[in-house]
Amino acid sequence: MLNADVSLIKEGTGTPLMLLHCLGVDHRFWVFARPLAQNFTLYRYDLPGHGLSPVPHGAYSIAGLADQLAAIMKKHAITRGHIGGISLGGLIAQDFAARYPERVDRLVLIDTTPRYTDEMRRMWAKRAGTARSKGVAVMVDALLGIWFSKQAIAQNDPGVSYVRETLAHCNGEAYAVACEALAAADLRAALGSIRAKTLVVCGDDDIPSFLDAARQLAGSIPDARLAWISGTRHASVLEKPADAVALLRSFLQMT
Repeated sequence: MLNADVSLIKEGTGTPLMLLHCLGVDHRFWVFARPLAQNFTLYRYDLPGHGLSPVPHGAYSIAGLADQLAAIMKKHAITRGHIGGISLGGLIAQDFAARYPERVDRLVLIDTTPRYTDEMRRMWAKRAGTARSKGVAVMVDALLGIWFSKQAIAQNDPGVSYVRETLAHCNGEAYAVACEALAAADLRAALGSIRAKTLVVCGDDDIPSFLDAARQLAGSIPDARLAWISGTRHASVLEKPADAVALLRSFLQMT
């Protein structure tokens, strides 16, 4: 089982909101969400091999990451809370909500999918190989084009600068192991068992498979709604953080 002894950053007051970052970055991804600390207790941590968390010994699965989240919550006496995740973090959130329903109040799934297409599964294998042989830094420019609009990249918005720097320093083996976990994941059968009220968020200029996945999530989870962030790609909430915070606050405070 993955280690629950991680550095957990806590900020704010109110109902716990566990925030799960995406591949190649770290807990700082969620700095934009700090305004939510006025109403919620935000919890952030680094996934295995990311940020200050050590590189895991061997492979892990999305289910293993969800079990790690459960262990972290238990260690810190967080019995129940809202769960939010983007991309990799979104898959963890889906699995956690399906298998630990008693621990989830509301669920936020951002720019994520229950299963990658066969083409994207092959892409993950290729990225894992590149990360191991050449490092993550050689992929940064191509990845930025997937994560952000051309305008955001040209302006070097704060989110772009953060992602560029963090990806460039990401451990190659940690990135590769996460790629392999993403490629293997298939949560489609679990979606119908998610009972939490769910907000699905996606950039409306993300790649077609993620647009399809957003619609699939919203249509398969019994109590889900879908919101688009206009003019953004895969890192929608970083490109338009004010829009993202407004969406999250409205959903999490909705009666």
